[in-house]
Amino acid sequence: MEDPLVVVRPATAADFAEAGAVTAAAYCEFITPGDSGAYLDRLRDVASRADVGAVLVAQCGDSIAGTATLEITSRVPSSWPAEPLAPDEAHLRMLGVDPRFRGCGLGRQLVEAAIDTARLHGRTRITLDTTREMTAAQALYRSMGFRYVGTSLRHPEMPLLMFELSLV
Repeated sequence: MEDPLVVVRPATAADFAEAGAVTAAAYCEFITPGDSGAYLDRLRDVASRADVGAVLVAQCGDSIAGTATLEITSRVPSSWPAEPLAPDEAHLRMLGVDPRFRGCGLGRQLVEAAIDTARLHGRTRITLDTTREMTAAQALYRSMGFRYVGTSLRHPEMPLLMFELSLV
């Protein structure tokens, strides 16, 4: 059987509930049992992210199979302190692929679409953060030319590995 056609596109309001559920499902394995669920609630809240950035979805047939959020002019609301975006920067967040669709290249397609979106908005670099546990994501980012630029301790319980890609 052939794989259904994958279309990566901006999310619409009609997509928000399904896109949020997919994003939360993608991150469930990385949430510690003691977490309050607040982070999963933020992952499900696509509408708030779409208000301040670009939310992309990978649609596979009739299903949303993956999502990514790109901060372009301002940060997505969060409980974590973060520096404002630099004028040349777009920041990739919450890249997630439904576990049933992993290994099909959807993560790469979403990152490529985020890069294209950043360029369309005149950004010359794209940044992102990930955790040590997200080794598949790190391998993807490195294979696409992102370079590790340090570790952020702004959230002390969860050090974040910072990556950057020049778009020029």
